[in-house]
Amino acid sequence: MEPIIGAGSPGAGQPAAVIESNEKRFGADVVEASMERLIIVDFWAPWCGPCKQLGPVLEKVVAESKGAVRLVKINVDENQALAGQLRVQSIPMIYAFSKGRPIDGFAGALPESQVRQFVDRLVKSTGATRADPIQEALEEAAERLEAGEHDVAAEIYGQIVEHEPDNVAALAGFARSLVALGRTDEARQALDKVPAAKRGDAAVVAARSALELAEKSAKVGDLTSLERKLAADANDHQTRFDLALALYGAGQAETAINHLVEIVRRDRQWNDQAARKQLVQFFDALGATDPVTAAGRRKLSSVLFS
Repeated sequence: MEPIIGAGSPGAGQPAAVIESNEKRFGADVVEASMERLIIVDFWAPWCGPCKQLGPVLEKVVAESKGAVRLVKINVDENQALAGQLRVQSIPMIYAFSKGRPIDGFAGALPESQVRQFVDRLVKSTGATRADPIQEALEEAAERLEAGEHDVAAEIYGQIVEHEPDNVAALAGFARSLVALGRTDEARQALDKVPAAKRGDAAVVAARSALELAEKSAKVGDLTSLERKLAADANDHQTRFDLALALYGAGQAETAINHLVEIVRRDRQWNDQAARKQLVQFFDALGATDPVTAAGRRKLSSVLFS
């Protein structure tokens, strides 16, 4: 993966000048991203001689824009359907995107002077300005995390932490990514680096809750055994509680919440209100804006105040 910070430029703190993308990510990496900045797309292939000539020139010129432009590279061999949709008939083929649509382009390898003129003209016509590199990287990492691309998110967050070791959002996101990858020891190390004054930050609380839940769910047993045991006795609150943890660890948060709400419905005082307290931790880990959290809170309220 290309460095998100410092890519293609001599100084640290620059946003990614170049990223590789594909058909799945094209909407986010090009169309959506072009609403905020100028995007130049390079359709290329490893066997293409002119592509090998043009590629380094494009990267150099884009890097010189200091974040005003991003270059997105698309391997046509691996993304033939996308190339067909954009009528790429020969390579290298270059498209410039702004505000969600293609605005210019050229085919073939051009000399550096002409490539620079092309980019400079587009920068001036679109009013492209340098982006905040750290904020941009944080947004990219958050998108990857939300999309379930935990390895990519972890790498981006890790790069941010290298540049800003006390960045709370990056540390929290890094920890959440590591938890999702099963690297709980590393996640704990990341959270231990959060400054003491910031450990109550909502993102940090959510990440720590996610870590604790991952560690809990790993200890309660497998889903099949727990489901069988609960089927034999629906009033076995401990088994239902353990099943909720296992389900949460398996990515079934909504079902896990339903089981805990059911414990509250049957016996809200069970084990010193353990089910209600565990629900609060679920909500913290998911985040207040998650639809599953909102639905879970409504279900809990309907039981508590019925």
